[in-house]
Amino acid sequence: MSDSVYRYDVIVIGAGHAGTEAAAAAARLGARTALLTTNVDTVGQMSCNPAIGGVAKGQIVREVDALGGLMGQAIDATGIQFRLLNRRKGPAMHSPRAQADKKAYQNEIKWRIEDQENLDLRQETVEGLWTEEHAEGRRVRGVRVRGGATYEAPCVVLTTGTFLQAIMHTGEQKTAGGRAGEGTTAGLSGTLRELGFEIERFKTGTPPRLSGRTIDWKQTERQPGDEQPQAFSFLTDSLPQTQMDCFITYTNDAVHDLIRANLHRAPMYSGQIDSAGPRYCPSIEDKVVRFADKNQHQLFLEPEGRQTHEVYVNGISTSLPRDVQDQIMRLIPGLEQAKIMRYGYAVEYDFCPPTQLWPHLEAKTVEGLFLAGQINGTTGYEEAAGQGLLAGANAALKCAGKSPYVPQRDEAYLGVLVDDLVTAGTDEPYRMFTSRAEYRLLLRQDNADRRLTERGYEVGLVDAARRQRLHDKLQQMQRAEQILRDGRIEDTPADRYLKRPEVRWAEIQAQIPELATIPAEAALQVEYDIKYAGYIGRQKQEVSKQQRLASRRIPTSFDYQGITPLRTEAKQKLSKVQPLTLAQARRISGITPADIALVMAHLEGGGCGKRDQN
Repeated sequence: MSDSVYRYDVIVIGAGHAGTEAAAAAARLGARTALLTTNVDTVGQMSCNPAIGGVAKGQIVREVDALGGLMGQAIDATGIQFRLLNRRKGPAMHSPRAQADKKAYQNEIKWRIEDQENLDLRQETVEGLWTEEHAEGRRVRGVRVRGGATYEAPCVVLTTGTFLQAIMHTGEQKTAGGRAGEGTTAGLSGTLRELGFEIERFKTGTPPRLSGRTIDWKQTERQPGDEQPQAFSFLTDSLPQTQMDCFITYTNDAVHDLIRANLHRAPMYSGQIDSAGPRYCPSIEDKVVRFADKNQHQLFLEPEGRQTHEVYVNGISTSLPRDVQDQIMRLIPGLEQAKIMRYGYAVEYDFCPPTQLWPHLEAKTVEGLFLAGQINGTTGYEEAAGQGLLAGANAALKCAGKSPYVPQRDEAYLGVLVDDLVTAGTDEPYRMFTSRAEYRLLLRQDNADRRLTERGYEVGLVDAARRQRLHDKLQQMQRAEQILRDGRIEDTPADRYLKRPEVRWAEIQAQIPELATIPAEAALQVEYDIKYAGYIGRQKQEVSKQQRLASRRIPTSFDYQGITPLRTEAKQKLSKVQPLTLAQARRISGITPADIALVMAHLEGGGCGKRDQN
């Protein structure tokens, strides 16, 4: 070992959206934490779209904020346009989304990292993991960095994003790197393979960026932000900044014909790339092939900041050659004279199938090693941030000898995200949707603090000031509920009157002036709770049923091979995932009720279903 040895409790590798949340969470819990990145100037960088939130993703950001994370406050401070999506649908579908000033957001995250107690940001290139054998298997000891130095810690969090053995593709051209202008992380893939990890490959892509000075905005449709923008953070009282507009244009038959004529030069169709990409965020080549009957696709022109003319073209992710990308722009209304500042490209990279992790995101085969973000097969800043927060928190809790924090599916989208990953894995880059959450009416974006902040305080992620703010809101809600119970409208108790679908809070407030003293955030919560009480009650009953299954724990030493009647496929899948409860076992793809019944019978009877603990 080198003479240069730096000792910490937790080491986080990678300073993207997962890594920054992981490092900050570990430090908030009191762990001496080092955040290692190859370039401290790219901390928190938005590699793809300059936006935070969206359908279901906005719910995740609200949950990260409710647990004391960075993302919500950072986007509130640097957002240039705010919109609440799906307003015409029910509250379970409402999702906040904001355009970011890309550089300002990155600087805000970097400042918060630098300002965090117990956290050191270090520019280092990690070349390998340092592990050792011990009585119960292999465990992590730290990492080796370029230059011969060593960082020693009992817990390491890997958040390498798209940089593991990464290759960028633009047409026939291939370049090593996980992001334009940056390199790749080669050594860690080899280390993980040596440690017995299964490694697979995914691909993702990004669209061209244009100079806004060369766009004919008159040919596009204006898309303004909300007149009364909603913040992401529960600590943000207002968003006073001036909002910037986005704009919409469309592809056409001429664009589609050009793409079809050049499919043989597209890496996904030429055979140059054979990895799976994100099905729900397809490239323009995929759109033209898969939706051949459509004669146009919507494109969003999104400004990347207040101090730049650069515009992100959302909806036209591509890895076609540069000359084809130039020709495409000539054919799109408003972009005929547009100049490309950065060409689109695809990235192919290694990831570790997440069924190799426990629900608290620690590797099953290497004690103290945690994985979070795109290395687990996910896509999106928000999914990465949520995993990072949980992995960093659990690494710190492990160092302190405490139990891990694992939110359940009925408690948070974060619980859905992690359970989906570690139980079912993923055969394409995983993206969160509201449809993935069976209890989405309970997991609304507006009540994330009520669901998670108190628990976050117990864990150590949340400070007393945030907790007190929640308690103040709960008191206001209780007062509003009492006023409604006492008040009457048309000889009907006001709370019952509010249940009517056509009645809104403003109408009730006009007739009961005392309600005007209730803050808008508390009032909205009370309105939703009352209007949807029946649906919420039914979902809570379903949760109770699931909790009975979840309470049936399965020892990690359980021997599925010893259950003779169990199908071979079930033995293989259960042995691989090693579910911790019957409820988790039931969610494994291909596991039948009959399989669960056999496992339950052996749990109750003991015997051949358990290995010799020695």
